[in-house]
Amino acid sequence: MRTVKTRKPSFPELPPDGWTAPPRKETWQVICGDTGHWRVGLYAPKNSRAEQCRELERHDCPELFFLLSGRLVLLLEDASGAVREVELEAGRGLLVASPHNGYCPDGPHTGLALVVERDEFDTVYHERKK
Repeated sequence: MRTVKTRKPSFPELPPDGWTAPPRKETWQVICGDTGHWRVGLYAPKNSRAEQCRELERHDCPELFFLLSGRLVLLLEDASGAVREVELEAGRGLLVASPHNGYCPDGPHTGLALVVERDEFDTVYHERKK
């Protein structure tokens, strides 16, 4: 188990009324935020199967996932350690507070979600039970 502390400001600076950087083929890209309040990122997992998700992460605050394109499945762990798969749906946000990870069933980085989270938080990573 390991803990990562994210501290404000934790996002790239943009000019007022400025455009964010275009999406890149990477798992996580923070694109903008409001210091001390929130930040937004683009999530496009490289994993294409649940078995490739070897660890789960849990923040000390919830995150909102909103599917932008493709297909993206989140693995959510409950208090007993059981993991369920939830495929994100277009037009619906999923508020996640449990340990999680994700994959794109159609291939690496083929699904894209917008993620809204706090600007400052702690994340605990632990190995996924098999």
